[in-house]
Amino acid sequence: MGQLKSLLIVDDNLQVRRMIRALVEDLADRLFECADGEAALVAYREHRPDWVLMDVEMQGMDGLTATANLLADFPEARVVIVTRHSGPTIHAAAQAAGARAFLTKDNLLGLREIIGGNAGL
Repeated sequence: MGQLKSLLIVDDNLQVRRMIRALVEDLADRLFECADGEAALVAYREHRPDWVLMDVEMQGMDGLTATANLLADFPEARVVIVTRHSGPTIHAAAQAAGARAFLTKDNLLGLREIIGGNAGL
């Protein structure tokens, strides 16, 4: 896997953002963070990251809505839904929104494999 230029981490919990950053910071030259879906759309437009690591449950615009809106404007965007929720309903919703991959927060180590191009939905 080649070095990624940048990643965008979107989660309303600062500790979760820090944990994700620690897991993936060696994979990208730059990492950006934000705490809600609206800020994620702005950050994507500004930075065009290789991957967006998107939480679902956030204040304001949720991650599934943000993913769908992002992909409507930027169909090439690659989004991984990273959530504490699991099950077929949320997985199907992530797929419907256009996410390339889905991961629960209790399995964050899988992020390295996903953004390395070896796994997905």
